[in-house]
Amino acid sequence: MSAAVKYTLGRIGLFVIVVAALWPVEMNIFLKLMVALLFSAALSFFLLRRWRDEMAEDMAAGAERRRSEKERLRAALAGDDQAAGTPGAEADQPAGTPGAEADQPGSSAERERGSSA
Repeated sequence: MSAAVKYTLGRIGLFVIVVAALWPVEMNIFLKLMVALLFSAALSFFLLRRWRDEMAEDMAAGAERRRSEKERLRAALAGDDQAAGTPGAEADQPAGTPGAEADQPGSSAERERGSSA
């Protein structure tokens, strides 16, 4: 089961437990729900720390995976075959290579096109 699913179900479970504990207390239902929300949030901060940390690690790993895939795809779309296979290889391309400057934002080729327009 995913860490995010475990953490979310844990938060919902804590909320339900606190609402059930407050049910016999005489007060407005909306006030009961607000108190249950606050108490379950405080309890989850301490009781669900491990699941929250697991979820944060999974999210960070996913973000890193998406970032590296995005870099790889950008390099492949730019026609830089060397960079498509290895991260950081885009610096290996010599500056005099045809098309190397045209793909760079702010390059002289781009400035010439912008000034003639």
